[in-house]
Amino acid sequence: MSRTILHVDMDAFFAAVEVLVDPTLAGKPVIVGGSGARGVVASCSYEARAYGIHSAMPSLRAKRLCPHAVFVHGRYDLYSEYSKRLHEILTSFTPLVEGIALDEAFLDVSGSRRLFGDGRAIGDAIRARVHDEMRLSCSVGVATCKLLAKLASEEAKPTASLKGPIPGAGVYVVEPGTELEFLHPLPVRALWGVGPATASRLSRFGVTTIGELAGVPLDSLITALGSAAGRHLHNLAWARDDRPVEPERETKSIGHEETYPFDHVEQEPLRKEALRMADAVAARLRHHNLTARTVTLKVRFHDFSTITRSHTFLTPVDTGPVLAQAASDLLAQVDVSSGVRLLGVSASNLVEDAARQLTLDEAAGWDDASSAVDAIRARFGDEAVGPATNLGESGLRVKRMGAQQWGPSSEPREQREQ
Repeated sequence: MSRTILHVDMDAFFAAVEVLVDPTLAGKPVIVGGSGARGVVASCSYEARAYGIHSAMPSLRAKRLCPHAVFVHGRYDLYSEYSKRLHEILTSFTPLVEGIALDEAFLDVSGSRRLFGDGRAIGDAIRARVHDEMRLSCSVGVATCKLLAKLASEEAKPTASLKGPIPGAGVYVVEPGTELEFLHPLPVRALWGVGPATASRLSRFGVTTIGELAGVPLDSLITALGSAAGRHLHNLAWARDDRPVEPERETKSIGHEETYPFDHVEQEPLRKEALRMADAVAARLRHHNLTARTVTLKVRFHDFSTITRSHTFLTPVDTGPVLAQAASDLLAQVDVSSGVRLLGVSASNLVEDAARQLTLDEAAGWDDASSAVDAIRARFGDEAVGPATNLGESGLRVKRMGAQQWGPSSEPREQREQ
């Protein structure tokens, strides 16, 4: 019996949540993202999409397309809470739920059909509960594999108009046996792994649709794209995708990064930023009962060139001061005089609940101090306590998950020069 895979994708999720929280935004072209010169669009309402705006578009271009758009700086914590509510609904249908972003997930409901009905029935039930319990909408694709379910959810989406979304199918089903009939007319760019460069190479073979790609001999694809990519795309073009839905995916790294509204050309402000990020990374490690063997500093310069510098500890660590010192030492080795537009600190080589030998630095009491900090923050909030370097005129500057994820917002010139 064939599998039944669902792809659930929230409709304009971030923007829809903002409208839900602030009903005065309803009917307006809402853009979630960084409104500054270096910002990007994270999400936008269907009213904004009618102007040609889409996610990952530079905010400056979005402003030119729709000068009266309302920019809202993203709130990752808020979206995470709604995402948790979504996953509670999804896991009530099957334990096989693989979240691939805050607003989308794959479900394997093959074992749930006797209880809840076929894929369409389950998709309809999910949409109804999302609407009733969250006051939001989602689109659902149903197919026999991940690739087709993802593409089917796109077919189920609403379409944009200046007056708001025009409802789509809501649930789109690719019935078993019709996979190639659905897949082959689609543009080749719809496939995972086909970006502008690959699409350009394929165009030399006269390939613009997935059906045309399926007609290219495998040996020719391997010659043009390499063995791995050629075989991968050949299989996808014939709807061969046996990847399972994986409910739990191992965390590879934890990190924070930030794009600044103006270039930093001196070490000291960047050192303070690195310390702030390291403290936040350490707190997240402890929250997830993880320790890290490696800390990595990421630096992107004014010309978009990017470097990374890493340090590996003898034993896994999870304390802010130890991570901060390592990040600070790595930054000291970098010449920042040409201007830094983005800085990031991440921890990797993660170990779950590791038993470890204390270093001399840690033996000075950082473990106990970190536990006390965690307890205070749990009771009084993130801004209750933190490193003195994070203290500003308005209090502690706390680095939160997702902050500045889509670039900086516009700031007055006098604030930028402080």
